[in-house]
Order: sequence, then structure tokens, then C-alpha cells
Amino acid sequence: MTTTEIPTFSIAERDRRYTLARSFMADEGLDALLVYGEHEDAGPAPVAYDTWFTNSRPGSLVILPQAGEPISLMPGPMFMMDHLEASRRGEKMWIPPHNLRGTRHSPTIIETLSELGLQKAVIGVVGLGAHLPWNPEGIIPHGQWSRVLDRFPEAEFRPIDLAFGQLIMPLGEEEIAVLRHSAQIGDAMVRAMVAIAAPGVPESHVYAAGMAEGYRNGSLPPSMHLWSGPDVIAAGIPSWGQRPEAPRILAEGDVIYAEVFSNFGGRHAQSQVTIAVGEVHEDFHRAGRVARAAYDAGLNALRPGRTFGDVVEAMHEPIDAADGWPFLIAVHSLNPGLSVGKGRGVFSTLPGTEGYPRVLDYPAFLAEMTLVPGMSFAFEPNYAYNRHLAHLGGTVLVGEDEPIELNPYSAQLLSAAGHGAAS
Repeated sequence: MTTTEIPTFSIAERDRRYTLARSFMADEGLDALLVYGEHEDAGPAPVAYDTWFTNSRPGSLVILPQAGEPISLMPGPMFMMDHLEASRRGEKMWIPPHNLRGTRHSPTIIETLSELGLQKAVIGVVGLGAHLPWNPEGIIPHGQWSRVLDRFPEAEFRPIDLAFGQLIMPLGEEEIAVLRHSAQIGDAMVRAMVAIAAPGVPESHVYAAGMAEGYRNGSLPPSMHLWSGPDVIAAGIPSWGQRPEAPRILAEGDVIYAEVFSNFGGRHAQSQVTIAVGEVHEDFHRAGRVARAAYDAGLNALRPGRTFGDVVEAMHEPIDAADGWPFLIAVHSLNPGLSVGKGRGVFSTLPGTEGYPRVLDYPAFLAEMTLVPGMSFAFEPNYAYNRHLAHLGGTVLVGEDEPIELNPYSAQLLSAAGHGAAS
């Protein structure tokens, strides 16, 4: 991967965000925002709204009063060290040192709210509401939050996660440039995986090739789900990352399934990857055609003024018309991950699933959300005939008129290049 210029965020982008946040507070009748950020090692789909205010390391707690500057409560001294070093190197830090606090423990939260005179305020909180898929009931620790509530019985703390998430989903021009770069890194990761995949190669080498390319190009951290086999039905981190076992050795007729996550500058791109290793069962190609038809239907529906539910239903038309079965959801939002497509519990009808908890159908989440230019989504249509699964797609933006594909390379079945060698 080669780039001529690395996109960054300017002070003008910071001011755009703060103005947007204050307009939101005025519209919602809020005196302040309290934004709880998930730890930097949270993995895919992190709840990192704090970085939207800080342009810095994930994991702080930000308090923004309606009048005044934001204050960032940091988890520990490492965060202050990073801030100092970045300043020494000439970075224009969005939050100055006098607005930093050394911990985000409940006593510091209480002290900061009191300092800002918010004892009886209406405070919008990001961290109490749903954050799908991993945190449907919020991310703020119960013990910490209970102490804050006990200290401010006259304040109103109002969960605003979904409303605020939808507010910031339409990315600004600088954010779109960063997302494009992140998606380019994702493509480079996938191409590296294709280049090394071949019979006789451990799947861990394919994983390592993709991750190395991500790190090499500045995705931090990149991440990946990966499984392989002639008829594998699974998703998530490789089995050897969960249990002590040897990675599989790829064989002729295998398919590698991966979800590749690139994170550059806090903007997340995602590629859905199916790599055929040699000649594979015809059902993979049949399933790939259904998944591609769903992808194209989603592109046709992804227009400003339509709803997220319109996109979900459009993608499911070719899926529902075919005679196989869908594996997982076909689409969800990115930056942030709020809206999630509908699912069908067909998995529970597969041979071998007897005795497992039943997977139920579930509707799309935020189906009524209106599409606006700048919103980003992960298109990940998937389909299977018997146990032959194809999963493809990538990051797509809502454009002013037409949708903008950022990862068209992975929106097709890929073939292993066969350049790899086991060692």
C-alpha cells in the first residue's frame, strides 16, 4: 500500500464537533454532557465516543458543559504522559493540560461535576444506553455510577446514547478522508491474506500476513475474525486464539472466512472476506451469487432520505428468495456501530445444533433511522447452501446521490494466490 499524504484532523474539525455538540445540548435541554469511553483494548465495535471530543487515546471520561471547555478525566498517568509527548512533538492537542484530570474514578467525577456547578443540572450521559452488539445495557460500571447518583440526588442524568450516536454518524469531510484511508488499509490487509493463502499454509500465517499489513500501514489496532475449512460455519477469533491448539493447515477445497477490521485515527472500516483455496464446492459460488445480489440491492437502496430499514429489507429480498439460508445479519452501521440489520434463526435448524440454545429471529435495530450523506455502514451479506457459506462486502458511505464503496475488492469471492509456503 502506498500513500502520498496521511489525513489528519484539524482544529477546525474540533470546533465543528464542539459546535454540533452544543447545538445538540440546546435542542435536548441539557446543561452538560458526560461521555464515558470504553477502554482502548475493547476490540472490534468499541464504545469510544470520548475520542470524538479529545482526538486522543480511547478510555477517558469527558464532561462538556454548555458554557465552557470540555474536561477529560483520564484513567491513569500513562494518558497524561502520552498527552505531554504528543504536545512536545508539535501536535495540536484538543484539550489543554489544565482541563485534564488524573483519574476517572467516582471521586474525580463528583469533584468535576461540583466544580462546574452541575449539582442540579440536566446532564446527558453517553454510556448508560444500548451499544450493540456487545453492550446492550450500557458500559458504565454499576458501583462507580451508583456513587455518582448518591452524591447528586437533585441532578437529572439522562441517557442519550442513541440520540448522540445518530447525531455524529454523518461524518465531516476530514472524517471521510480518514475513513477512506482506513478502508485502504483494510484492502491492503485482505490482499496480503490472499497472496499467502495456499494449501499447506497454516491459517495463522494468513492471519499474521493480514495483521502485519494493518500494523505496517498504521491501523492500531487492526483486528480480525478468521476460520477456515471445507464446510466451516463459524465466526469470531480463530479457535487457536481461544483454546490451546495448533492452527489448521489449509487444504485444497478449503474456504477462508474472515472479518477484517481496520482502525485508523479512530475511524473504523470493515471488510468481509471469503477466500477460496483452489477448487471449492459449487455451493460456495452459488451462495456467493446470492450474497452479491444482496450487496447490490443494498447499494441501490442506500440513498439520502431513505431509512436504514429500507436498506435491510432490500438486502433481504434476494436472500429470502433463494433456497439456502442466511448465516448472520447483512448490514450494520459504523462510526459509530448503532444500527443492526435483522437476523433469522435458521442456524438452529442445522444438523448438530440439537441441545444448543435456540437462535431466534430478531428485527432490525433503528430501522426508522433516516439516511444522511456521510453515514458509514458495513455491508456484510452472507448466505449458505447446506454448510457452504459465502460472506462478502465492505465499508460503504451514503453519498450525496450515489453510495460510495470503499472496499469493493472484498465484495466478491476471492481466490488464494498460492504464493504462500509453510514453514
